[in-house]
Amino acid sequence: MDYLQLTFRIVSVMGLLLILVLITGRRKIGELPVFDFLTIIILGNVVGADIADPEIPQLPTAYAVVLLIGIQYLMSYGTIKYRKFGSKVSFGPTVIIQNGQFINSNMKRLRYTIENVLMFLREKGIFDINEVEFAIVEDSGNISVLKKSHYQPLTPNDMEIQSHYKGLSVPLIVEGKVYERNLKKLNLDKMWLKAQLKNNNINHFNEVFYVDINTEGKLYISKVMEPNNISNDYMI
Repeated sequence: MDYLQLTFRIVSVMGLLLILVLITGRRKIGELPVFDFLTIIILGNVVGADIADPEIPQLPTAYAVVLLIGIQYLMSYGTIKYRKFGSKVSFGPTVIIQNGQFINSNMKRLRYTIENVLMFLREKGIFDINEVEFAIVEDSGNISVLKKSHYQPLTPNDMEIQSHYKGLSVPLIVEGKVYERNLKKLNLDKMWLKAQLKNNNINHFNEVFYVDINTEGKLYISKVMEPNNISNDYMI
């Protein structure tokens, strides 16, 4: 009965936590706003105590999880609906470098030192502060950087070069299985695909691990690799 009770607790709590994740959205822990991060810490303590100690009644734990989810949902709704309220309960985007100059007051308010900022810039491949026009600390704690115009890389638009549209590649074969639905959307068929593979000395679909086609009509082909053919240099 103890194992059944423990299984029931884990399954029910995981279901509630899944609801929380669906409400907060698909984000990494490092990208969560402050209130969401605090909610997860509290939930971890509540759920951990519930699972670790079978003597604790589960109903109060379930109530606590539902209540936390409800509060988190109301906070999310409030920050989206009422901008002033959102700015009070979250840090919000904060400029720490403007026109290449540090904003000391904002850095003090966020408890960021110059060393912290320089470290974040180095992580973005910027080793010279003179290259920075703006640096903004986001609600998640990450820093967004806009380089000065003469330090930004050239684009085809800058050079007045016409570029072609490049969309997503479409998978045609995955682990030897042909995606006929994708072929049909592209007005292609298995006979055409087989002919393309033959041009690459591939006679059967099951010899291929992955094939896709890009917007230019070029195929990417990855064959099935036998373990004996894999160099030890690539093994992890």
